[in-house]
Amino acid sequence: MSGRFLKLFTDLPLDRIGQLVAAGDAGINEAKKVLANEVTALAHGAGAAAEAAETARRVFEEGALDDNLPSVDIALGDGVPRSSCSSRPGSPASNGEARRLIAGGGAYLNNVAIENGDRLVTAADIGGQGVIKLSKGKKHHALVRPQAG
Repeated sequence: MSGRFLKLFTDLPLDRIGQLVAAGDAGINEAKKVLANEVTALAHGAGAAAEAAETARRVFEEGALDDNLPSVDIALGDGVPRSSCSSRPGSPASNGEARRLIAGGGAYLNNVAIENGDRLVTAADIGGQGVIKLSKGKKHHALVRPQAG
């Protein structure tokens, strides 16, 4: 990481930026976390930055669920297509994109790859916290909150 974005988008002291840059590839993830935290703090305040950092830690490092993940409320009935659950930012834009994502092994339901594009999301998929986690790749996650109806 060159430090360019840290210099442009944060108020960090130059010596701290230098430390992050000096870590090179070994410290790239730490530099990304610092950049994300600093930008979020500038835009939304320190409290929001701390909350976002904790959500990211729980979701990406522990694989846990967090109430701060984007969510959609859906009545599952006898089951709905996975694409019907995709009304959040970062979700596949079309059924074709969803099919390609599934074929490439990049779509997950409760952290398990979806292998069948025709598979329905049903009440049987509801986890212990009463939600279903859908993921697009490793970085885009959303919760489906089943509704009666």
